Formats: sequence, C-alpha cells, structure tokens
Amino acid sequence: MKRLILAGAPLLLVVIALVLAVNHQIDQFMDTPLSVPEGGIEFEISAGSSFASVSSRLVTGKLLSNDRWLRLYVRWHDQAGAIQAGDYLIKPGSTPRSLLDQFTKGAVRLYAFTIIEGWNYHEVLQALHANGAVRATMTDEDWPALLRSLGAGVTHPEGLFLPETYRFPRNTSDRALLTQAYALMQTVLSEEWTGRKESTPVQTAYEALILASIVEKETARVDERPKIAGVFARRLDTRMRLQTDPTVIYGIGPAFDGNLTRKHLKADTPYNTYTRHGLPPTPIAMPGRAAINAALNPEDGEELYFVATGLDDGSHKFSTTKAEHDAAVAEYLMRLRKKRRMGH
Repeated sequence: MKRLILAGAPLLLVVIALVLAVNHQIDQFMDTPLSVPEGGIEFEISAGSSFASVSSRLVTGKLLSNDRWLRLYVRWHDQAGAIQAGDYLIKPGSTPRSLLDQFTKGAVRLYAFTIIEGWNYHEVLQALHANGAVRATMTDEDWPALLRSLGAGVTHPEGLFLPETYRFPRNTSDRALLTQAYALMQTVLSEEWTGRKESTPVQTAYEALILASIVEKETARVDERPKIAGVFARRLDTRMRLQTDPTVIYGIGPAFDGNLTRKHLKADTPYNTYTRHGLPPTPIAMPGRAAINAALNPEDGEELYFVATGLDDGSHKFSTTKAEHDAAVAEYLMRLRKKRRMGH
C-alpha cells in the first residue's frame, strides 16, 4: 500500500503543476487589456443570451483573439448564469476580468438627458422624445394622468420638473425620467422653502415656483436673480402690477411669433401681469435651483423697475423711480437702434 502511494505521488505532483500552470495562464489572460479602440465599443446583451454566445461575439468583434480561457474561468467560478442583459459601453483599458465584472453587476451604459432652465413642459417632452435612448410612452394629453400618479395636487405640469442632467440606461421611459425630475424638484423646493427669508412675498412653495419661473425667464445672470426677485417682491408688497413680458408671452402661447406688441400687453389673459395684479396662476417655465433660491431670498433695496441694458453681457438697469426707468428704457432703445444700423 505504501509502495502504491509513493508510486502515485509523481502523478499527483504533475497534476498539481498542470493546474497551477493553467491557473497562471488564465490569470494572465484575465488581466490582459482587451483590444478596445479609443472612445470604446457599444455592446448589447439581449435578454436570455447564453454566456457562450456573448463570449463568441467578443471574438467575432475582435475584442478577444479567442475565448477559451474566458469560458474556462467562467465555468470554474460558476458565473455563466450571472451575466445581465443590457446596453454596455466597453472602455479602453478594460480586461476580461473587468468586463466580466461589468456584465455580472449589470453596469450598463448610462445616457444623459438635461432639462434646461427656462424650458416649458412642451419643450421638455419634445427633448425627451428626441433622445434616442428614451422610450416614448406619452403625449401632451397624458400630462394630467402623470400628475395624478405623482400626487402633484395641481393639474398643470409647468414648473414641476427640476432642470438638471439625469443619467439613465437605454429604454428608460419618458415617464420614469419625469418622475425622477419631479421628485428632485420636490426635494429642492422643500430645502429652499425651509431656508427662505421672512421678506419673501410668496405664501406657499407653489407660489415660490411661480415667482422663480418668472425670475428664470427674466435673466440668465446668476448675480441679477436676487435683485430682480427683490423688485418683484416690492411690487407684490405694494400692490403694483408685476408688468413682466415673459408672463404675457406665456399667456399668448404657441401663437406668439417673437414680436411682443402693445396690443399683446393690453390683451387680458390669466398670465398678463400688465392687466392683472399678483402672480399668474401657474409657473411659466422650469426654474432652476438658483432661481428658486432668489425668489425665496429677494435682495433688499428700493428699486421697483428694471430693463435690459442692451449690452452683450445680458445685464439690466435697475431704477427706483419711474422717471429713472423711462430714461433707462430710452437708453436701451437708443442702443438697440444703433446695433441695428451697424447690422448686429
């Protein structure tokens, strides 16, 4: 018996040496960078795909010279059934080990969608449907149902979705992204409402959205938003009409051709702040966090008027009296006429 064990020892050593050599070969293979071009490669795994078909496609796509070691590694570690379907981006520097980790964790490629400050809800939906990675499931007629499902408590979608960049896997629905944007707006609005100044003229968080949307449409300059909010706050406190053009334009709707006339300013709609006191009934755009903060933290001062300067920096001239404002308007019109003469 002892002689039999001694006779088998060399064979066992050979087997152990062979296993160690194969294991070393596999480890070396698993940590060798794949042949991935700059910019990466899109790779989709369909639901129900076998690992053998996935590894075969890696060879066909010339990411691997052969998949022998990869399939052996997967079999030894029992990971064949762990790969997840999805749309992946294989990046330069990836190795078979990191790629397998990516597939088994479902680290799919994420796409981006950005809601721009000042967009209205029509523009948001159009942009969602123009994004090739978004699955379109709704039309403008579906907004009320979406708002009910979100528990929004209002029937108009304007202003309820936070301008931000959202990252998502391919085939995420428009509803899912809007749900995320709504939830984020509620979080931001709650945080900003908690930190509001006592001097803010708004009585509710929804009114804050309305005022913030007007501030958003009046200026893109971060430094001017609290100042403009301050003008509106003082006008609301003294029962002056806001007299802000963006609300009039919103009330006109799709029929607006880009030319705001005196006739428009006199035509009464719920959004015409030249003919009506107070805030309009709803927001007029999607306000960003900075505009919400400005609306809830208006800058102190005495100015009751502002008008664009006509300078290329997008700035405004602020005035305390109507006479000062009229002079600022005249200066703006003169600068505008000069630009037109020069062909700008």
